[in-house]
Amino acid sequence: MNLPNILTTSRIIMIPVFVVLFYVPAGWHLLASAAIFALAAVTDWLDGYLARRWDQMTPFGAFLDPVADKLMVAVALAVLIEEHHNLLLTLPAMIIIGREIVISALREWMAEMGKRASVAVSFIGKIKTSAQMLSIIMLLANPPHTALSGVGVVLLYFAATLTLWSMILYLRAAWPDLFPRMIKE
Repeated sequence: MNLPNILTTSRIIMIPVFVVLFYVPAGWHLLASAAIFALAAVTDWLDGYLARRWDQMTPFGAFLDPVADKLMVAVALAVLIEEHHNLLLTLPAMIIIGREIVISALREWMAEMGKRASVAVSFIGKIKTSAQMLSIIMLLANPPHTALSGVGVVLLYFAATLTLWSMILYLRAAWPDLFPRMIKE
């Protein structure tokens, strides 16, 4: 167990803490849950940076890092859907969660075929992740129907648009392997 793996594991441990803080009946619950999510977002960046910088990449970290990221984002979006209970926020949240499931399955399938590199993380994915994390932090920190919450929703739509775009790029890269007969004909 190295520091990058400890940071990754800490994100999973933060999930129940985040949920409990979100639902604590106190005036500070939104800021506390947003702070925990922001801390998780920082550890997401930091664990990868340190693993590469210190050459401490491990199979365990390669497996757990994307799992921790997707769990934290999906749980945060789920509590926000419940909190806002409207289509305006639910639609981009569903797009983001759905894309993560599709791309995770695609990466697993491509890895089984020995072609994991053809669906590697792209620069668009990094921008999408940054917009997504910032929007979720804004939405968590502010009650629904406020100006800052509105900015968070706009950012979430931007993230969802990039999510669809990056999914299309991933699917295009995998297309020849998904439909080999169509390509040959």
